Amino acid sequence: MPYIKKEEREFYEEIILKVVEYLYNEQGKDSAKGHLNFLFTSIIKEYIRREGINYSLCNDMMGVLESCKQELYRRVVAPYEDKKIQENGDV
Repeated sequence: MPYIKKEEREFYEEIILKVVEYLYNEQGKDSAKGHLNFLFTSIIKEYIRREGINYSLCNDMMGVLESCKQELYRRVVAPYEDKKIQENGDV
């Protein structure tokens, strides 16, 4: 994953916390999935609109989403699964 510099993260951190707070407190866990999908899709769609649509950019954005999925698995899901294997035994 292409990590960004700490000083660049500061801009996003406040926005992210506000979005998550809204999703968690106002929408509830069940509808948060749709809201997250809307947010991610809207951000990428607007970026493509401003940049000008072409195959390469669309392919790059699909790659960004795939990388996000893989990073989530690597950083969150796999450690959770490892913990559950320790607690419950392997398959």
